[in-house]
Amino acid sequence: MHIAVAGNIGAGKTTLTKLLAKHFKWEPHFEDVVDNPYLDDFYHQMERWSFNLQIYFLNSRFRQVLQIRESGKNIIQDRTIYEDAHIFAPNLHAMGLMANRDYNNYTSLFELMEGLVGAPDLLIYLRSSIPNLVSQIHKRGRDYENSISIDYLSRLNERYEAWIQTYDKGKLVIIDVDNIDFVNNPEDLGNIINRIDAELNGLF
Repeated sequence: MHIAVAGNIGAGKTTLTKLLAKHFKWEPHFEDVVDNPYLDDFYHQMERWSFNLQIYFLNSRFRQVLQIRESGKNIIQDRTIYEDAHIFAPNLHAMGLMANRDYNNYTSLFELMEGLVGAPDLLIYLRSSIPNLVSQIHKRGRDYENSISIDYLSRLNERYEAWIQTYDKGKLVIIDVDNIDFVNNPEDLGNIINRIDAELNGLF
């Protein structure tokens, strides 16, 4: 079984992935942020490095999905291949930070890959307001994220919402994270677990 957690920067994907993996005994697969050779350069010079970064993520995520499918295990994945293609790349293109030919090249490659991998059995989307995202980003204090603007986050949020409204590839659970604390409040985490159980097992 393949479960995936989607959401904007700072929404709490990695934290929830860890907690759900522990509870359900799923194997977690995380986004490759630490070893990403483009991320730091990208945040300092977006136009120059946007295509390189997106291709790196696409390659990494495609490889990850193939491994998940081949493993036969129950795996929960932090961020999906769709977010790169439907949110991050088109946003960079719309902002004039990725050239037309690069964007068309990227889109063509994604469409080829999408035909070779299946959608997750369940997608968990973490919905968050901008103030909440900003608060979480500051809290974790990653140097390369200090230069992220409110405008950039807002554009991403709009694209996330548009994408999730039309998502029809499989089961979907939407969690509004603004007014819950699934890290420190066991009841909040319990509610999320119950909703996932219900979606996967049809208990309610």
